[in-house]
Order: sequence, then C-alpha cells, then structure tokens
Amino acid sequence: MTENSNASQSLPPLCLIGGGQMGRAIVGGLIQAGTIRPDDLVVVDPSAQCRQWWSDQHPSAKCHASVQTVETMPPIVLLAVKPPIMQRVAQSAPKQWAGRLLVSVAAGITLNSMQAWFGHDRVIRVMPNTPCLVGEGASAFCAAAGATDEDQGHVKTMLEAVGIAIAVDEKQMNAVTGLSGSGPAYVFTIIEGLADGGVLAGLPRDLAMQLAVQTVLGAATMVKETGQHPGQLKDAVASPAGTTITGLNTLERRAVRAAMADAVAAAKQRGDELG
Repeated sequence: MTENSNASQSLPPLCLIGGGQMGRAIVGGLIQAGTIRPDDLVVVDPSAQCRQWWSDQHPSAKCHASVQTVETMPPIVLLAVKPPIMQRVAQSAPKQWAGRLLVSVAAGITLNSMQAWFGHDRVIRVMPNTPCLVGEGASAFCAAAGATDEDQGHVKTMLEAVGIAIAVDEKQMNAVTGLSGSGPAYVFTIIEGLADGGVLAGLPRDLAMQLAVQTVLGAATMVKETGQHPGQLKDAVASPAGTTITGLNTLERRAVRAAMADAVAAAKQRGDELG
C-alpha cells in the first residue's frame, strides 16, 4: 500500500450511497487502512445482492435499500452512483442532505449541478480510480465554495488512505477522468496484450501473464522511484539494432502512443458531455 501521512487518521461516520465497485474500492480501502470503522458506516443501495455483500463483509455496517429509511444521516455522504441517476438521488430525500458534506465520485457531474440538485454548496467532487481497492489509487478533487478547509481535509484523508490525492481546478477534472480515472482499463488492456504476445511467441498462458504483470509493475516503479523521464528509461534499454528497438518500431508504426493519448482525450470529451 502507498505510504502517506494521513492513512492513520480517522474520519467521522460516513454514509455510502451506491455500494458497487467504486464504493467498495474506496470504503473497503478506508476500512482496511483503519480510517473508518464498519460500525460507523451506513450503506444505501437498492440491490439486495449488494447489501448482502456488505453485510457479509462488514456485519456491523448498517445497510439500507433507500435513503428514506436512514434515521440519522452521518455527517459525510459519499455519493458513488452513476452520473445519470445523481439528480434522482438528490430528489429522493432532500431533508437528509441538509448540513452534510457531500462527496461525489460521479464522472462529469459539475459542482454547479450538485449544488443545484442538492440545495447547498458544501460539496466536493472527486475522481478516484479502482486501484484504491489495493491502496494504490490516483485521485483528484475540487471543492465548492461552501466546503470548508476541514471538509477538504476529510476528503484528502479519505483519498490518501487508499493512494494519492491531488487538489485541482474543476476545469481539469474531466482530463483527470480521462487519464487516471479511466487509465487502469487502458493499462489492463496493455497487460492483456503483452500476455497475448507472450503466448503467440510460445509461452504458456500463466507464465506470460505473470511476466506481463511484473513487467508493467516494475516499469512503473522505475519511473516513480528514479524520477527519470520515461523516454530516458526507454532509450536506456533500446540498444542499436536490438530486440527492444525493433519492438518499439512496431509500436510506433501502429501508433500505440498516439492511440493512448487519443483514448485519454476521448474519455475527457465524454466527461464533458456527461456534465
């Protein structure tokens, strides 16, 4: 897990609206880090299967099918629902949101929209990613005017318990979505492609996958730990007329680097559309 100064801090009680994959990634990481206790957690999700998962994993958490049945709403509400249903959630129980810090992870939904729908401006918008589940998340956040320094501190504590957290201007949030928010899926595709290449070259599938995963992990760690530009590290292993430069030439002819940049830009544009 990524080391950070806030991982040992605790958060006030929290309500998770939407107990699916992203909610599990963030809150599961918080529980694992000791930043929140399961008995300080309320989970709201209409899916009985989802609520059963939370009850099985964290029996002391309080699970509800609807916001209306939550008698005492915790001071922090983490809204981990799909963007198209956020407005419906806001309208479902307006009294429940009064005075609460609202933290949204919905891609593309602006602070202005959140303030209009929920009726106040104590709102923070977050873009996390699924590696939060293993303590290696890359998250960014921006705050509305009504969010206090303490509120932003709570969100930073929340996110740094499961990775890194960076405060950004809201105009940068959809670019963050396209890069780190969607980025794990791009990297998973690269890992799959590397493993497929290994199989094509004659390696057993399990060995090819093991080597592909460790190769990506090791390369990322080198960039992080050395502080060198990826291009420098690439050049260091690309000897004249060697195997690596031959493979890199194939990637350049297939425009892999441009395709990755285009994927980030396209995801950013889709975030703009959702907003």
